[in-house]
Amino acid sequence: MNGASDALPALPARDPAGHKGTFGTVCVIGGHAAHPITMLGSVVLASLGALRAGAALCIAAAPEPLLPAILAANPSATGIPLAVDSDGHLVPHAVAAALDTQARRADVLVIGPGMGTGFAEAQVVIRVLAQDDNRPVIVDADALNCLAATPRFDLDLRAPIIMTPHPGEFARLADALHLNVDPIDPVARPAAAERLAQRLGCIVVLKGHGTVVSDGARTWTCTHGNDALAIGGSGDVLSGVIAGVVAQYGDSLGLYNCARLAVQAHAVAGEQWSARAGGTAGMLATELAAEIPAAIATLRTLERP
Repeated sequence: MNGASDALPALPARDPAGHKGTFGTVCVIGGHAAHPITMLGSVVLASLGALRAGAALCIAAAPEPLLPAILAANPSATGIPLAVDSDGHLVPHAVAAALDTQARRADVLVIGPGMGTGFAEAQVVIRVLAQDDNRPVIVDADALNCLAATPRFDLDLRAPIIMTPHPGEFARLADALHLNVDPIDPVARPAAAERLAQRLGCIVVLKGHGTVVSDGARTWTCTHGNDALAIGGSGDVLSGVIAGVVAQYGDSLGLYNCARLAVQAHAVAGEQWSARAGGTAGMLATELAAEIPAAIATLRTLERP
């Protein structure tokens, strides 16, 4: 149970005289071009989540063959083409060079949506998380699976990190770290998230019914949301929303509180869509993203926590 000390902080007011440089830039690194599976929708949804959460700018860093389709699906984003080999896998040294130069302007990174789990992709993930430039990184989806498959990956984590595993991804990480925890049992989930956060020195967002957020010392469970959120792409939108909130408020609220506010907004968005639809079935992830601005406005009036 959440107590009075777990109350969500108020969102700071946006500067009415603000400009594109005021509200932050998010870079989403993801997508997969290797045969036989191509994945680009996750990058689109994460970038929509970041922009709908209020980030001023979003950059999609994706395999070069996929980038035109990604930008066509979300023309509000800009793009960084990532080099691929003849099989469609990322070329790690070329990707590193592109991110070092073209993604430097981003305040927050998201890595993993639709990325694939090949050896080359894992190299890119490790390199991004090993950078010590104090830029927060939201680690989602395939990036989590890449870490779980990389021996002693915890030794290479230097960036400020928010991990967003669903129970399956969480279990793979826990197994890799030899943690005996249960990410499914509602009673055990808070302790599980806390243990992983302590072990890795990061923020953990354990998704699911009653999403749990922990920084290893503080742990909070979201009491909003419904099964409308149980759709493909919901987690991609959430990773973008977290990044968008961090881009705007990370310095003033800290990563833990930004993650909690983003989780709450995502959950409330599902509730608000359901109230209009008269049920919980049939929401699309694009509709979830479109609901985020109203959900964030609602956060200012909700009882806390």
